[in-house]
Amino acid sequence: MAKIKTIEYFRVLPRWLFVKVVDEDGNHGWGESTLEGHTEAVEGTLNALCKRFQGYEADDIEHIWQMAWRLGFYRGGPVFMSAISGIDIALWDLKGRKLGVPIHQLIGGKVRNKLSVYAWIGGDRPDDVEAAGKARLAQGFKAIKMNATEDVNWLDSPRALESSVERLKAVKALGLDAALDFHGRLHKPMAKQLAKALEPHKPLFLEEPLLSEHPEGIKQLSDQVSCPIALGERLYSRWDVKRFLEDASVDVLQPDISHCGGISELRRIASMAETYDVAIAPHCPLGPIALAACMQVDLAIPNFVIQEMSLGIHYNTEAGDYDITSYVKDASVFDVKDGYVDALTAPGLGIEVDEETVRRVAQSTEPGSLRSSLAPMVVYGSGNMLCDFSQFTFWACYIVLLVA
Repeated sequence: MAKIKTIEYFRVLPRWLFVKVVDEDGNHGWGESTLEGHTEAVEGTLNALCKRFQGYEADDIEHIWQMAWRLGFYRGGPVFMSAISGIDIALWDLKGRKLGVPIHQLIGGKVRNKLSVYAWIGGDRPDDVEAAGKARLAQGFKAIKMNATEDVNWLDSPRALESSVERLKAVKALGLDAALDFHGRLHKPMAKQLAKALEPHKPLFLEEPLLSEHPEGIKQLSDQVSCPIALGERLYSRWDVKRFLEDASVDVLQPDISHCGGISELRRIASMAETYDVAIAPHCPLGPIALAACMQVDLAIPNFVIQEMSLGIHYNTEAGDYDITSYVKDASVFDVKDGYVDALTAPGLGIEVDEETVRRVAQSTEPGSLRSSLAPMVVYGSGNMLCDFSQFTFWACYIVLLVA
């Protein structure tokens, strides 16, 4: 056994935050603490955790996780849990590398030899989904996810929903399975109508039909439609998902391994979900380290159904030549063949991070240059006034200052 010597983090394009842990024997592991739009906040938490855990035994992963969770008076939330996630993933990678086995062998072993995967099409707003769907088919995908709808009013004309149905029909006509992501952008009156309109066309699942802050609304919607309801990217621990399991309002849980406490907590969430007959489809529009970590868990859990991949996602392409293949030495481990990716077999995460590229890009990556996710949109009245929460907050503060 060897103690933790250093914990470093690296801010890299397009919007990722990588973590490296090294022990006193020179063993190392990589993790990912990406939290889109809040990189500096996570870095601040990592600074505190790095000081706390320097000198701890690197093999004592559960002890370190519990100490991070329980030592402070305040716990949970996306920033804190993303910091824990990066360290946890890196410690598992370190242990696997040291022992010469992939992580899935350390958490129960394989229950499958390949993983079903899907890719995103359509950006933050729907566009030519048919062309995008054909491109994904050419890449080997058999399933995609796309936006459910453009922004609509709190209560809007039913005609606003017709284009959503047509997009789903167009993609399914290509032979693709399609999941619809609502992003929590709709309010209950329109979410109910859209879910009902989509139901006859059998989407793979409906993701975040309402924000997770409205569990009673999600439960009502789940009881009204046969489409599988999915959510979880904005739930950050097993305690956050507990209510949705207990009230049977969710069919597919989508924890994000970089936000929910890493490999350790994702494994626990999956075990909880299994007892409620709920599937796991990890959310991962993130970097290669997060994807590899998800895949290691996916290989070892019985209730896994499908894995998200960010290959060629708009967040990546808009940042230039940076994608999930940019920071690994052998990108072929993520090759998609007939809708599947083969099991990762190399030690640890099963990937080799290109540290030289990581350090080079990190040197020139400023916080403001990282691409962030858009906030849910707020539409008032006739739709003429449209703003995101950050803009609304800015103008509210500006008016207060004028009055003062």
